[in-house]
Amino acid sequence: MTVLAQRMRAQRLSHRAGDTHDLLDSVLALQAQDVNAMRLAARARGVHTLMGPIVRTWAMRGTLHLFLLDDLWVLGPLSTLIVQQGKRRRDQLGLTDALCARALPALREVLTTPLTRAEVVARLAEVGIALDPKSQAPAHLMAYAAANGVLYRTLDDEYALLPDLPEPGTVEQLWRRYRRAYGPATPADFAAWSGLPRSQVRDLPEVTDEPATPNGTVRMLGHFDPYLLGFKDRSLALAPEHAPLIQTGGGFLTPHVVVDGKVVATWRRTGSDVEVHAFGARPDLAEEVADLGRFLGTDVRLTWVRASG
Repeated sequence: MTVLAQRMRAQRLSHRAGDTHDLLDSVLALQAQDVNAMRLAARARGVHTLMGPIVRTWAMRGTLHLFLLDDLWVLGPLSTLIVQQGKRRRDQLGLTDALCARALPALREVLTTPLTRAEVVARLAEVGIALDPKSQAPAHLMAYAAANGVLYRTLDDEYALLPDLPEPGTVEQLWRRYRRAYGPATPADFAAWSGLPRSQVRDLPEVTDEPATPNGTVRMLGHFDPYLLGFKDRSLALAPEHAPLIQTGGGFLTPHVVVDGKVVATWRRTGSDVEVHAFGARPDLAEEVADLGRFLGTDVRLTWVRASG
């Protein structure tokens, strides 16, 4: 279908990116709470090694994403919402507004070099900000500080100070970048992807999507791949009878195979073995399995099991 071909092109799945900048300039962000899943998403788009001025921070839906540093203008339309949505939990953890306000300059003081969470907690205690290291308070304080443009999370799960941020963006700017990365799509899709309330995504301008035609592209996508996560309505790509096999709750997706944008199988890897459950005819996975093996640095053996769903 033309729409799915356009989405595959926008997502750099049918014409792979040349490097990290090329990839993130196109797709804006990769979901990044699971670094291994994030790297698989990059692999499917042609990038085996992520490098350059990139940062992980809490953004759309309050979830960790990987961005180019220059694209942190996205915090403009999102940061207030992230802070507001986290307030109840922060209060439950004793992270009062007053404590959080004191913590921001304290974090700027102690983060002279990237630190682990435990190291951040210890350094904060030295300057009068006491947190229970066994609670969720440190994690929620880090997310609060990130939303306020103070720090980010590295690919090694350390925390580091953010340099000067670009000028804050707007909802319309975010909508246009979303459409470039996911279009064709609707304002309802945009609201679900961004986490913004529907009241803020009304009257958005029309956006013209780049034309594309199906070309037989086959891709093996992982747990948190943005291809499906970018839409509220996934029925065009994911048949309703197969949705329970893929969408298992909490934004978690069973790794899946797409052909011309349509989900046709699930897959899982155990060591060097990749087991694929096809919903119908078996797709040609030779190139994808070979590329996955190069990415993993090991020989990969493919086995087929017909799915029952």
